[in-house]
Amino acid sequence: MEPIFNTQRKLGFGTLRLPMKGDQVDTETFSRMVDAFLAQGFTYFDTAHGYLGGKSEEALRECLTSRYPRERYVLADKLTNSYFQCREDIRPVFERQLKACGVSYFDVYLMHSQSQGIYAHFKNCRAYEEALRLKEEGKIRHFGISFHDRAELLEQILREYPQVEVVQIQLNYLDFEDPAVQSRKCYEVCRRFGKAVIVMEPVKGGHLANLPPDAGRILEGLSGGSPASYAIRFAAGFAGVAMVLSGMSTPEQVADNLGVMTDFQPLSPREREALDQVIRVFRGKHMIPCTACRYCVEGCPQGISIPDLFACMNAKKIFHQGIADFYYSDVHTRHGGKASQCVRCGACEEICPQHLPIRQLLEQVAAEFEGNAETGE
Repeated sequence: MEPIFNTQRKLGFGTLRLPMKGDQVDTETFSRMVDAFLAQGFTYFDTAHGYLGGKSEEALRECLTSRYPRERYVLADKLTNSYFQCREDIRPVFERQLKACGVSYFDVYLMHSQSQGIYAHFKNCRAYEEALRLKEEGKIRHFGISFHDRAELLEQILREYPQVEVVQIQLNYLDFEDPAVQSRKCYEVCRRFGKAVIVMEPVKGGHLANLPPDAGRILEGLSGGSPASYAIRFAAGFAGVAMVLSGMSTPEQVADNLGVMTDFQPLSPREREALDQVIRVFRGKHMIPCTACRYCVEGCPQGISIPDLFACMNAKKIFHQGIADFYYSDVHTRHGGKASQCVRCGACEEICPQHLPIRQLLEQVAAEFEGNAETGE
């Protein structure tokens, strides 16, 4: 994997959360962010067909691949289960991705969001085999998976498909010992099998960049650096971590991350102790650990904007302010999609990378913001 991963520049640009103007990507701002990223010697960009409703790949074509020679950047894309029903569907999806991105090959191609049910679908459709054929044809340079499940399943996949070269896992200081996410265990499986590790969600969907005030004060007592910088340095400091993805949506975030990763320094013992204190603060908040990936939203028959409602709930827990009620009633549910309208179909829970009990949590949200509203059946 050495030609792909520059160990001196292991910050990757995640494109799930790009700068937006309304429902369109702000390509002028994104182009400036791309320029700044490349100017500092960083090259890795990560996308998927469903990111931003397909706009992420197109934005990369407009702002990156049409503006720079192919050798200047490394591009990773993913095969997502919702876009194919059988093996014959996969190649047309792949070709659409190449066209959307404006390239003739992907440097890295990942089997997206592997979990027990999704992996079964991939196996039934022989998706791994089809992707490996594409690699033989030179349309994929390196083959891997992104993973959201228990360590036992990851070990099974790596035994069944030793061709996997790289594994993308969720790893951040808040989730590292979490028994649901199993970041540590998954990381240890990757190391045992000798696979390069790509880290996603190092800032946990922004939660570790926008800390509760009492947690923020702990990091303010250190020698400088943004809350996000400590989270990214935590993830980047592990042996075998080849790339840390950051979903950057503003030029300021790019500048902050470049400042941290251009001359990367691992966390000091004092900084690690401070993060342990921040973890204790978070545990006391009983927050919903949603990362706002929004995978749950697309399949919700009631059109409930689940991550936004969870964000309202977390904001109320942390800040105890009425503004959360306003956003719940006047912004996120103004035209429907209240938590009480959940029909408990479970589609959201089947796809949630965090394995959250979403139906139960929506009942709590409804009780908090809608009084005694009952969820639908």
